[in-house]
Amino acid sequence: MPASDFSVLGAPCWQDLMTSDVERAKAFYGEVFGWSTNDPAPEFGGYTNFTKGGKLVAGLMPAMPEGGVANVWSIYLRVADARATTKHAQETGSAVIADAMDVGDLGTMAVISDPSNAVIGMWQPGEHKGFEVYGEPGTPAWWELHTRDYDKSLKWYQEVFDWKTRTEGDTPEFRYTTMVDGEMQWAGVMDDSKTLPPEMPSYWTVYFASESADDTLAKITKLGGSVMMPAQNTPYGRLAVAADPMGAAFSISGPVTE
Repeated sequence: MPASDFSVLGAPCWQDLMTSDVERAKAFYGEVFGWSTNDPAPEFGGYTNFTKGGKLVAGLMPAMPEGGVANVWSIYLRVADARATTKHAQETGSAVIADAMDVGDLGTMAVISDPSNAVIGMWQPGEHKGFEVYGEPGTPAWWELHTRDYDKSLKWYQEVFDWKTRTEGDTPEFRYTTMVDGEMQWAGVMDDSKTLPPEMPSYWTVYFASESADDTLAKITKLGGSVMMPAQNTPYGRLAVAADPMGAAFSISGPVTE
């Protein structure tokens, strides 16, 4: 689907990878998902874009030499005013990780943390509108928050990003809510308070679509990546979690198998 068909405020509109090995990341994701890259932008720290069939799907940036978090996928929600949204988030007690900043004429970005300490970015589009295709093999297909504080997180996204939500499951075994626009679902929030390891914080993940989750996992391991959760059938497709050779984790969705 083209971007003009699904770009709504509050919904995920972009994801990018910070990596300690740019060239290996280009080769890995090129083999796994059929992605290409354009020329890096020196004025933006060597940032470049992944494309699939000539359409934008994700970003790629080298890890900062001064250290900090590396080898991680980040997700950005679309906002109308990044500075105002950042200020609003601060007023709710959120920490600002990267204050709102203009990225040339491409747009304005910021990165904050939600009440469960999951990191989430925001993007106010300029010339760069976000990803241009989704839901097809080799493109982003879903975005999901795994949170230790389900109720507080939901209330926060409803307040800060004006989410409209729908409860999909509300049992002790499965508490799940989606961010919706009419009948369209854009992102999910899962209560992971009982299953996240003590050392692991709440986090957002991006799912990339695949024609076969199992074949994709086989290719990932062949290329030096790893399987963090083997593929399994669910009511939402055959899902898996993997990591690239540098350790950046992402999720995969494919058709259910017999």
